Amino acid sequence: MKLEGKIALVTGSSQGIGQGIAVRLATEGASIVIDYRSHPEGAEETLAKVEKAGGKCHMSGCPHSPGYIIKADLGVVSDVRRMIDESIAHFGKLDILVNNAGIERHGAFWDVTEADYDA
Repeated sequence: MKLEGKIALVTGSSQGIGQGIAVRLATEGASIVIDYRSHPEGAEETLAKVEKAGGKCHMSGCPHSPGYIIKADLGVVSDVRRMIDESIAHFGKLDILVNNAGIERHGAFWDVTEADYDA
């Protein structure tokens, strides 16, 4: 358990690569903050997988799950601040940040405009 005692925040962890990263970190013993923007069912699925993978809650006498779900839109500064504050309030610290969250724009890469990046 290489990450025992560590708290990891994985943005965009309700599905896909983010979910895989969260579960892998849990298999190494980390507690996981699961961030989602619009897929609460996926966040619950990630939490179940984190618990099954053997993630650990590292607070003294911890009654909590090794995972903690937070809804936050990384495009909204106040959401990001709340996500960090709430994560630290729950687990007491943050050791690892995996900034995985992303969005997908349909169409050809070369057609993406600066306005698309700002959206």
